[in-house]
Amino acid sequence: MRHTGGWALLLSSLVLAAGAGIARDGRGNLDAQVALGRRLFHDGDLSINGTLSCATCHDPRHSFADGVRAHPGAHGEPGLRNVPSLVNVGSFSPLTWGNPSLATLEQQALVPIAGEDPVEMGMKGQEAELTRRLSASPCYRKLFKAAFPVTRGRIDFTSVSAALAAFQRTIVSHETDWDHAAAGGPVLNEAAARGEALFRGKGECAGCHSGREFTDLAFHRLPGAPADPSNGDFGLARATGRVEDRGKFRTPSLRNVALTAPYLHDGSADTMTEAIARHGTTLSPVETTDIEAFLNALTDTAVGADPRYTRPGKACEAS
Repeated sequence: MRHTGGWALLLSSLVLAAGAGIARDGRGNLDAQVALGRRLFHDGDLSINGTLSCATCHDPRHSFADGVRAHPGAHGEPGLRNVPSLVNVGSFSPLTWGNPSLATLEQQALVPIAGEDPVEMGMKGQEAELTRRLSASPCYRKLFKAAFPVTRGRIDFTSVSAALAAFQRTIVSHETDWDHAAAGGPVLNEAAARGEALFRGKGECAGCHSGREFTDLAFHRLPGAPADPSNGDFGLARATGRVEDRGKFRTPSLRNVALTAPYLHDGSADTMTEAIARHGTTLSPVETTDIEAFLNALTDTAVGADPRYTRPGKACEAS
C-alpha cells in the first residue's frame, strides 16, 4: 500500500530536528516570525510555478478552507482530500485527515509544499530554488533576519515552516454565539438550543465532536463507508498500512462549519444536511434542522475578515 507524503514526512522530521535551535531562538522573536509567516502564507513563490500559495486553499474568506471538494495541485493533478479549516489549528494534534505522525505545524507545512502524494505545491527537491526566490527580496531578507537572528536569517525549508507555523497558531476564534452563551452571555435561540441537546443526546454527535474545539482528534470510520473508495483513499491505512485502518479519518473540528462546505474528507457532502445524514443516525427533518441551527451557532464570521490574517501590504513590517 502506498504511504502518503512519505518523502515530505521524512523531510519534515529532519526539519523538526534542525528546527530545534530555531524554536529556542524564536521565542524572543515571535512577532517577527508571525509577520514573516503571514507574508509567506500568501506568497505563490512557495509553489513550483507560482500558482499556489497556502492561502489559495486556506482562504480566510472561507474560514481558511476553500469551498471546493479537493483542490488540484500546482500542475493540475487532482486533489485527494477536502481542505480543512485552519481555525484554532494550533490546538490540534495530529493535524491531518489521515496521518497521526504529522503532529506539529512545522512538520505539516512541508507536506503541501514538498509532498508528492498527491503533488500540491510541487517543491520537492527545490529547497535551493525556494531560497533563491525569497533571498531576492530585500523584504524577506529583513524579515528572516528579524525572525531568526541566531541563524542570521537563514532561508530554507526549516525557517519557512517555522514561520508558517507561528502565523497559523495566531488563527484563533472563540467568539461565536455558542461561546458567548457558554460564558454566561445571551442564550442560544430556541432552535439552536434544541439542536445542541440533540447533538449531545440522540444525535450522538458529541461522542467524536467533543470538547471546546468539537473534535476528539481521533480516527473513525463512518457507517457505510465504501471498502474500496473510487479515489483510492483508504484514510488512516495510507499511513499505517493496516487493513483495519481503512476508511478511518480524523474527526474535523466543527467551528465555522457553516462556512466550510463541502464536507467530509473527500468533500462529497455538499450540505450540512447531507453530512449529518452520512453519519448514520436516524433523525427527523425537524431534528436535523435544529442540529444545523446549533452548528450555525458555532460560526465566527469576523475571523476571516480580521486584518491580521489577510494578505499583507507592500510595507515590509517585522511585527
